[in-house]
Amino acid sequence: KAVQAATGESVEVAFVDQGYTGEKPAAAARAHGIELKVVKLPEAKRGFVLLPRRWVVERSFAWATRFRRLVKDYERYASTLADLHLVAFVCLMLKKAAQLATGS
Repeated sequence: KAVQAATGESVEVAFVDQGYTGEKPAAAARAHGIELKVVKLPEAKRGFVLLPRRWVVERSFAWATRFRRLVKDYERYASTLADLHLVAFVCLMLKKAAQLATGS
């Protein structure tokens, strides 16, 4: 709620793993106006299987941990932390845009 209040944005859909199946998580999400979409494992699972949508979250966390200020929660206000995330991801996007512009 604090990040949503600071950014002025709202979460509409949350992709969750199978640990959040059942009525309790669904009711809690509905109370906040969030739709839960459970990402299920394939039926014929053999070894490691990359779950759809899950890698996007894990990749984003890995990118964020490359910025020292985001590794630990040093900030007093949620809005400061949200702004630092914004700056970190803008830096990442600018780097990617520069790579696309130069063709490397």
